Amino acid sequence: MTVERIIMGIDPGTTVMGYGVILVREKKIELMTMGVLKLHQFSNHEDKLKKIFDRTVSLLEEYHPDELAIEAPFFGKNVQSMLKLGRAQGVAMAAALSRTVPIFEYSPRKIKQAITGRGNASKEQVAIMLQNLLQFAQSPEYLDATDGLAAAVCHYFQNNPGKQEKKFSGWKAFLAENPDRGVGR
Repeated sequence: MTVERIIMGIDPGTTVMGYGVILVREKKIELMTMGVLKLHQFSNHEDKLKKIFDRTVSLLEEYHPDELAIEAPFFGKNVQSMLKLGRAQGVAMAAALSRTVPIFEYSPRKIKQAITGRGNASKEQVAIMLQNLLQFAQSPEYLDATDGLAAAVCHYFQNNPGKQEKKFSGWKAFLAENPDRGVGR
């Protein structure tokens, strides 16, 4: 029996919201869709929030994801921008909750680390890694789309049921199991 799981990822934003949906079949991931919701034309913040909610619900109804991975707001200096971003994230989360889809939140650094191996990678580096991993032809017009997709792929990497993390009692036990990982090797 083939085990399938659909994961939707969202990069919340009040100007552009990015999203991506992947299908997990056994231990392989496939791109189902990715895109953006452009909110430039709305000057009223409440209208933007309504569009985010409506688009998220429509994606949930179209793809029926089993889980939603969402990028957490990062700490910035502009408090007003952070509040608006937090509201955008909250509205997307409320949409998932309205459809009883479990939500998993990841920091931007955690997502970049999972995709590229570097927590300070650029949006372009994340997009290139995803392009190679999921074999799509070209990067989208807005990198917010690959950021949303990255959240979904990060969640897959963090919660891959086939991945068993081994725990070690100390460095000596770790090096005994991984002799090739020692210093100077």
